[in-house]
Amino acid sequence: RVFKLADLGDICAVEGYMMKTKTGEITIRANRYVHLTKALRPLPDKFHGLQDPEDRRRKRYVDLIVNDDSREVAFMRPKIIRGIQNFMDKENFVEVETSILQPILGGANARPFITHHNALEQDFYLRIATELSLKRLIVGGMDRVYEIGRMFRNEGIDTTHNPEFTTMEAYQAFGDLSSMADLTERLIRYLAKNITRKSKIKWLGNEIDLDKPFKHATMNDLVKEKTGIDFKEVDTFERAKELAIEHHIEVENHFKWGHILNAFFEKYVEETLIQPTFVYGHPLDVSPLARKSADPRYTERFELFISTKEICNAFTELNDPLDQRERFEAQVLEKNNGSEE
Repeated sequence: RVFKLADLGDICAVEGYMMKTKTGEITIRANRYVHLTKALRPLPDKFHGLQDPEDRRRKRYVDLIVNDDSREVAFMRPKIIRGIQNFMDKENFVEVETSILQPILGGANARPFITHHNALEQDFYLRIATELSLKRLIVGGMDRVYEIGRMFRNEGIDTTHNPEFTTMEAYQAFGDLSSMADLTERLIRYLAKNITRKSKIKWLGNEIDLDKPFKHATMNDLVKEKTGIDFKEVDTFERAKELAIEHHIEVENHFKWGHILNAFFEKYVEETLIQPTFVYGHPLDVSPLARKSADPRYTERFELFISTKEICNAFTELNDPLDQRERFEAQVLEKNNGSEE
């Protein structure tokens, strides 16, 4: 009688022995049933689940209890964190913990959360990146460091962006771009094989093969492949702007030559990058902290894309102070011309 009064979401305890139903489902043959807690608001039924994306993210506890895939992700996440730590330990990287409250804003392009420190009578920012703190540790003589930490960016929210999120950043002295690409590829392969026990995984509806070596390609070559335009031959901003207008790409006030190449990449290439691909050769105009390449229009930087999503961003550090000052001054001009970032 008590069982028949129960609703979906009530918490109960059952004692008995394991059996199979006529359809072969493993279950408990109950000798004892105890009602523990009443759910005043019954859960969504198991067949339909919780489908609304807004509700799923605002009520994670409901999402977890009714959607098996969400629960699987929740239990896998700490395993991924442990896996990163194990891998980085073997690579002789030291895990550190740096300050979340920062007196200056830096390390990424983002709008900050601002808070006030009463004792110091000074505004502080919730960090938007761990970059500056980790670089100081490199300066201090810690050759290999990394941090898995919370970031805060006071910007829009959608299914792939949250104002509070976690990143992992790693810095290695005496390495270069190829060192970091090799580390990244081996880390992802290690995590897949040790956590999912697979080298082929399904993500965002795509079958991803992590056994094959990751593809390496320049942004310029990928844009040329999709549009036929070779930006190495587009030598002026005016010509780049003409091409952008022809291809219905909005040219904002602060745009330079490099912004237009990047806009072409975002429009024509990003959605086609399914298998793991390191994209190199980002324009100087969109890479204020990366070292220049031999062709000064480009930088020593890469982003890794898997299943159309950017997984990471890396670059050889810019360590020329005069060049860095010029870049910062260019960033100020961009800001004055309307770039919110």
